[in-house]
Amino acid sequence: MNIFKMVKSSNIKRNTYINNDEFILGKDETLLPKFTRIFGLNYSVNVYYLRTEKPELNLKENCINIHLPMNYRKRNNQKLLNAILLKMYIQIAENELENVMEKARHTFGFAPEDYEIQKISGMLATCDKDLQSILINPYIVMYSKEIIEYIVFHEFCHLKYKTHSKKFYEMLKQYKPNYEKIAKQIPNLKY
Repeated sequence: MNIFKMVKSSNIKRNTYINNDEFILGKDETLLPKFTRIFGLNYSVNVYYLRTEKPELNLKENCINIHLPMNYRKRNNQKLLNAILLKMYIQIAENELENVMEKARHTFGFAPEDYEIQKISGMLATCDKDLQSILINPYIVMYSKEIIEYIVFHEFCHLKYKTHSKKFYEMLKQYKPNYEKIAKQIPNLKY
C-alpha cells in the first residue's frame, strides 16, 4: 500500500505543485512543528492556505506541505495540524507495521492474538502478555526501520516473558543479535 493514499478527511498527494491561481495567503508560520521525521529522515512541515475544499497533505522530497482551505486562515489551526500529522503517521504505521509484524511472525513462529496502532502517552509500544496483544504508537514511524523492527521484536519477546529477565534477553539476542547497539540509539524511549 502506498503511504500517499488518501487519509480519511485529509488527502495525501505526491509531487503536487501549487500554481499561482491556487496560492493565496502563503505559509502559516505560527503552527508547530516546523520539522518532523519519517523513518528517521527529517521533513520540514509547511502549512499553506489555498483555494481548496478540504485539507490536503503533500509529501514531496523532504517536505510535508499541508494545504488548508482559505476559510481556515483566521482560525487557530494547531489542533487541526496535529490531527492531520497524526493521521499521516497512523497510515504510514499501518503500512509499515503490517510488514514488520509479518516478518516477526515468521521469525518467531508465533504471533500476538491482536495488535493495534494507537497513540500511547509516553511510550512507543507495549505488550499485554495476558491478553496476548501488542499496542504500538503511530509515532514509532518517526524512527528508522531498524529501530521499528527492533521494538516490534522486543514486544514479541514480551509475549513469552513479561519482564526483562535473563531469558527475555536471551530470546531477544537470538532474534536480534545487535539489539544492544540499536537500544543505545533510543536510550530515553519507553517500549
